[in-house]
Amino acid sequence: MLVSAEKERPHRRIVVGVDGSASSMAALRWALRQAETTGAEVAAVYAWKYPMSFGAPIPLLPDVDIAAEAGTALAAAIARETAGDSGVRVRRLVVLGDPAAVLLRESERAELLVVGDRGRDEVARAMLGSVSQRCVHHAACPVVVVRERR
Repeated sequence: MLVSAEKERPHRRIVVGVDGSASSMAALRWALRQAETTGAEVAAVYAWKYPMSFGAPIPLLPDVDIAAEAGTALAAAIARETAGDSGVRVRRLVVLGDPAAVLLRESERAELLVVGDRGRDEVARAMLGSVSQRCVHHAACPVVVVRERR
């Protein structure tokens, strides 16, 4: 039986980490342009975890829904960068978990992982943020680190 090359080719997927920082927005723009060129879909991932203090989660205001806020922020970021329609299929993923661990897990089903050079870390890093550094060293696919224009 003859199978066409189109059917053999795996689904093309670019994963990009988005946290609302300027460098993650630059990464999102880069991923969208790459997806437009290659015909891939973009999985925009907003991973978050509860803030910690002395090993225990910091109590939040009872009416704060972090997942909903993260979802709203991610949708706004995508809308800002696509201006409503870029021709690229964008899937939004809002995940509770360590951002680097979530992106590494998503890289297992991606042909490319795109991250910014610095996000919303508590401590600024000299070269790369801790998330991008972990992704560069441990991702299951090639990684592109996009530096924000300063």
